Amino acid sequence: RFFTTTDLTPDQIHQTGLAEVARIRGEMAQIQRKVGYPGSLDDFFTHVKTDAKFHYPNTEAGKQQYLADAKMLIADYMAVADKQFSNLPKQALEVRAVEPFREKTASVAFYNPGTPDGSRPGIFYVNLSDMGQVLKPQLAAIAYHEGAPGHHFQIARSLEQADLPMFRRYSYQGAYIEGWGLYAEKLGKEAGFYQDPYDDFGRLSLELWRAARLVVDTGIHGKRWSRDQTVDYMRRNTLNSERDIQSEVDRYFTNPGQATSYKIGELRLLDQRAKARTALGPKFDQREFHEVVLANGALPLDVLEGHVDAYIARKR
Repeated sequence: RFFTTTDLTPDQIHQTGLAEVARIRGEMAQIQRKVGYPGSLDDFFTHVKTDAKFHYPNTEAGKQQYLADAKMLIADYMAVADKQFSNLPKQALEVRAVEPFREKTASVAFYNPGTPDGSRPGIFYVNLSDMGQVLKPQLAAIAYHEGAPGHHFQIARSLEQADLPMFRRYSYQGAYIEGWGLYAEKLGKEAGFYQDPYDDFGRLSLELWRAARLVVDTGIHGKRWSRDQTVDYMRRNTLNSERDIQSEVDRYFTNPGQATSYKIGELRLLDQRAKARTALGPKFDQREFHEVVLANGALPLDVLEGHVDAYIARKR
């Protein structure tokens, strides 16, 4: 309940995860057919994970290319952001490499919030310590999740809402925050990006990872899965490296529930948008919907639903 801000049971979340894994694998199989790769979907997973053309060289030049590509992805999205948002964050967004002193323990990518007064920008950090852990087709979705229109748009806007009480501007609502990040990955597609089918496959691979989290977190804590059982499921249903799988599984065992927040939040955001679009028809404006979602700080999902219902009533 803390991480999802819902009353969903572990079994309901588990079944949702299984259904989402099946749906996403189906979409990935369509891309496999589109690019003409023979064999099974698992064979295609192995191909994308291991073929050198999908990796940056583990050299200084490869690291700088990754950083340059991440910056370009953010700049390209910002050029069209006003088509999806009526109000953009005032705070600047920078893309930086993780400092060498914390490369070994930092995640592949993450967002560091700026300060409310703008004296420090929001920072999308990329970890360049081991380029073997990075897949080129996943970079676009990572950039949209951690930077724009993901965590930066949500967190910077929250900090800038000076008329909200302090706890509203700074509160942690896992399903809302991480749900928005995952939702933002899909916004990139709706904005016209992921034109390369392999980039769209990379986006789906990250969504599959979050769907698999629903299965394994509830498998561990609701169904008493063993560590080996959990690792095996992640190997079969994600493109994660072996190192990432091992550390991820340790995370799921030691932080119960947190891994469910991403997909539960994203699904609820998509449900609320669909509800508003159906109710308002031609009056629906996605930019207005996004303002309703972002203008009130991070919210429990049921409170967010109340704001969406009020928006629908006003528009009607």
